[in-house]
Amino acid sequence: MHAAFLIAYLVLLIGVGAIKARKVKTQEDFTLAGRGLGGAVLTGTLLATWIGTGSIFGNAERSFEDGLSAFILPLSSALGILALFFLAARIRRMEKFTIQDILEERFGVAARIIGTLALLMGYLIIVSYQYRAGSAVMQRVVPDLSPTNAVCLVAAFVIAYTALAGMFSVAYTDLANGILMILGLSISLFIMLDKAGGATQVIEDLPEGNQALFGYSPAKVISYLLPPFLLILGDANMYQRFFSARDPQTARRAAAGMFLGVLLLDWLIIGVALCGVALVTQGQMTAPGNSGHAIVHIAFEALPTVLGAILSATVVAVVVSTADSYLLSPASSLVRDVYQRFINKSASDRQTILAGRSTVVVLGLVALALAFTSDAFFSVALFAYTLYGAAITPPLLAAFFWKRATSAGAVTSMILGLGVATLWEFWLGSRIASHLEEAGMTSMYEFVSNLDAALPAVIASVLALVTVSLLGKRPAGMEG
Repeated sequence: MHAAFLIAYLVLLIGVGAIKARKVKTQEDFTLAGRGLGGAVLTGTLLATWIGTGSIFGNAERSFEDGLSAFILPLSSALGILALFFLAARIRRMEKFTIQDILEERFGVAARIIGTLALLMGYLIIVSYQYRAGSAVMQRVVPDLSPTNAVCLVAAFVIAYTALAGMFSVAYTDLANGILMILGLSISLFIMLDKAGGATQVIEDLPEGNQALFGYSPAKVISYLLPPFLLILGDANMYQRFFSARDPQTARRAAAGMFLGVLLLDWLIIGVALCGVALVTQGQMTAPGNSGHAIVHIAFEALPTVLGAILSATVVAVVVSTADSYLLSPASSLVRDVYQRFINKSASDRQTILAGRSTVVVLGLVALALAFTSDAFFSVALFAYTLYGAAITPPLLAAFFWKRATSAGAVTSMILGLGVATLWEFWLGSRIASHLEEAGMTSMYEFVSNLDAALPAVIASVLALVTVSLLGKRPAGMEG
């Protein structure tokens, strides 16, 4: 049943992509669906893009490990979406293709190039763990399939699906994916609550220490909430979809729908995972080997066959809708920011579409190579969010709200955002924590050792932006 339902669903997605591919005539069609997305489709694609592996695997992982505290995780995304609600109409009126268009117009070519680099670094990491997430479902459906082959099959599907029709195939199937997510998770939560004995019993069955809603330390709150907040404020996928809206009013309505949908879906995921913890405690279900695979494990071990098949297809819908979006954005950026800008300035629509499809394939294969470097979900997601968010979000927001920001300030900000995030993740954070431990500064040691790279990276990025801008010459025609 699981295999049949999943195959039928994937065939349906490919079919829709093939049909929509016939509508692709121009670069605007491939990248922005002809700037004609209506409210329902736009809301669906915004929602399906953001609710990805970081939610259905990462938040489920934290739910199994941390209990009720996981319910605070979606709040940073919701706050970021609320900010985008007030920006959505303004973004659509810009008539741009990528956020790099905004950065170059305000801060010059160097900002565009570094922005493209940050996009590639962050987004290909995100695509890589979408592949691994999809392979977790594939291996449950086909137990004899090796982990390597499972990842490769998922990657092949995502690459082919994205290359078919670009935003046309992505956006219209995202609406179906969003509906499937809401139905699958809502019904699953209802069944799981009944099976576990109700919400009160679920809370009682959580491990000691996991029954508090506010159980995270300050360092963990910052580390868990700041990266997704930074990402969504500058997320190229969000801007690309607002650029694709039929008009500014549609963009703003879709942002409001996304706000409600993200809170609903993230809390449904966390609720289902917590019910899974209770069933493990009660002996009704075995514990998943990897807590990040909790939702997949529940689909196969704790739910009726038909509902389990729907939930497993929901997981695949989450993976595909997120992977194709985070693959399409850097491909679109490379075509517009590199190919059309520096290689073939007079490229025809046919050439740009071919370049877009070719770039999707190449980047998809790079992400496939990255997929074999780690088996973590939540920590890898946070690092990818931080890389992109610390580099892009401060100068992008400055382009909207601070006329005094200079090109030198923006470029310095982006370089330091990337540099500090990478250094902190792989060396500086552990080095500082080690010195604090040796000095007997226990409280500071615990804070720093639990601190993600996001806070130091964004502080460095913002300080550089402000300091270099104020020390430099005021931009021509800019005041304030």
